[in-house]
Amino acid sequence: MSPLKKISSVKELEQLIDRLEKEKRGWKGKTIVVPGGTCGNARGAGNILKAVNEAVEKEGLKDVKVRATGCIGYCSQEPMILILPERVLYPDLDPARVLEIVQKTVKKGKIVEELLWKDPAGKTISKMEELPYYNKQKRMITGNTENLDPNSISDYLAIGGYRAYMKALNMTPEKVIEEVKSSGLRGRGGAGFSTGMKWEFARKAEGDIKYIICNGDEGDPGAFMDRNLLEGSPHSVLEGLLIGAYAIGASKGYLYIRKEYPLAVRTIRNALTQIRDIGLLGENILGSGMSFELEVYEGAGAFVCGEETALMASIEGRAGEPRPRPPFPAQSGLWEKPTNINNVKSWANVTLIMNKGADWYSKVGTETSTGTMLFSLVGKSNNSGLVEVPMGITLKEMIFDIGGGIANGNKFKAIQTGGPSGGCIPESLLDLKIDYDSLTKAGAMMGSGGMIVMDDKTCMVDVAGYFVKFLMDESCGKCAPCREGLVQMDIILERIKRGEDRGGDIELLEELASVMKDASLCALGQTAPNPILTTLKYFKDEYEAHIIDKKCPAHVCKALITYSIDKKKCVGCTLCATKCPVNAISGTAKKPHTIDPEECVKCGMCHDVCNFDAVEVV
Repeated sequence: MSPLKKISSVKELEQLIDRLEKEKRGWKGKTIVVPGGTCGNARGAGNILKAVNEAVEKEGLKDVKVRATGCIGYCSQEPMILILPERVLYPDLDPARVLEIVQKTVKKGKIVEELLWKDPAGKTISKMEELPYYNKQKRMITGNTENLDPNSISDYLAIGGYRAYMKALNMTPEKVIEEVKSSGLRGRGGAGFSTGMKWEFARKAEGDIKYIICNGDEGDPGAFMDRNLLEGSPHSVLEGLLIGAYAIGASKGYLYIRKEYPLAVRTIRNALTQIRDIGLLGENILGSGMSFELEVYEGAGAFVCGEETALMASIEGRAGEPRPRPPFPAQSGLWEKPTNINNVKSWANVTLIMNKGADWYSKVGTETSTGTMLFSLVGKSNNSGLVEVPMGITLKEMIFDIGGGIANGNKFKAIQTGGPSGGCIPESLLDLKIDYDSLTKAGAMMGSGGMIVMDDKTCMVDVAGYFVKFLMDESCGKCAPCREGLVQMDIILERIKRGEDRGGDIELLEELASVMKDASLCALGQTAPNPILTTLKYFKDEYEAHIIDKKCPAHVCKALITYSIDKKKCVGCTLCATKCPVNAISGTAKKPHTIDPEECVKCGMCHDVCNFDAVEVV
């Protein structure tokens, strides 16, 4: 429960924010930030937090605050601590070293060099923003995460939280919508439609009841942008929803969050309780005449419910299936009432726009893709995590500057953008700018912000097959083009991976893709062919190698590879034979071994454990 009293007017809220901001500015001590979130907690942030609290208590440091926050983005370096105001970052930290940091850095201002981040040459960097991972980012909606305990509304108010909402209440709804339109904000859920125009349609729609929805049904494999934002800065999302409700005239809203995000759900429920307790939900909010309620709805994890009409069906208690449009949700949405749906990131951007102004916001990014975009950078890059960059940055900068290049000294091959329905972009297009229009022209799409980096050990036919299987499993099955098309694509790809082409399979894949794009009911089916079309466009030689040469160049497709042992390199250490799960390797100690191809299940264990490079894959 919030310790703050209920507020009945805009003036009272302004006075409270002024007081908390003044207290924050007056704090002259240090703050030890322990980033958590789902990723940090999984990697031991809880143990770090415990060690920090114990060390601060042991040293008797009354002028030091300890703050548990959401993730600050550098997931592959969790767990970590950040010391403010100096902004010294200690990554990949062992709890046993925490006391030393508190004694030396927090108490005496001395840096513990050996615990800092190091570049490949061994050079250490202490300041967070000077790390290569951060120095090309522009953390506009995530930059305050380290200043916020996500379970404390006081922390959010102390950085000026809910001033944007007060500003909106002093404008007409039409002026608020015009501000959002002027900013150039496009929906961050994938479609990239003008947020302001979407609001305008809902505002002008006739109806005594209107709804708004926050779409937090983040189902892309490897994606965690919305989850991190909800876990780390819940009030920035809620403030955007309040602004949107005022602008559109909505009296009820829903936060649709998948049940697989328990921490995000707990955090947002707590934040809702806090704003209700201080008077920012309910009847006649702050004496403004605006009445609004918000409710959390936990989705069951169906990928198709990311599509707005399927999401609404789910809230209504029906099967999560898309419906034909028109009518669009702005005219007839939830329970046939005018409804506006935006993504988690879109709502947080609204708060920023109202705080900073449309003119300021529109100067970030490109002319047609303004602002920043949140990405989850995962896969074969050295660095992985949550990245916020200005629109227009290149893929090369994303992968090699922020991502730190390809892990294990391997070569870059492709990057998949836009989630499972996105496209795979090759090395020849590394200078491509990351914006809505450029990615679409390349056959990919922005999507909601997932990015998967692939190296030269990746089979592009296998990648296309993986995403097709995912989409096949997640298709609601309502329309035949998507339901049947994905099944047939899966059958053909599996056949190609086995080297069993029947002739004309590539042409058949292209024909199926064309039909699905033109005839599928919703965006899932319409975009599902993208992984196949882009891999055929940019990596057709790999398909031909499978079909014609009966070889998988990346040595991934099991039916087309064989494991053998080079007798000149094998020293008879017996490690491969010991690790083989099916006893397919024979030989005596200190003598070359052999693999029985009939028994071998091609798991690759022998190749992985061999210290003499004796196991070959052909």
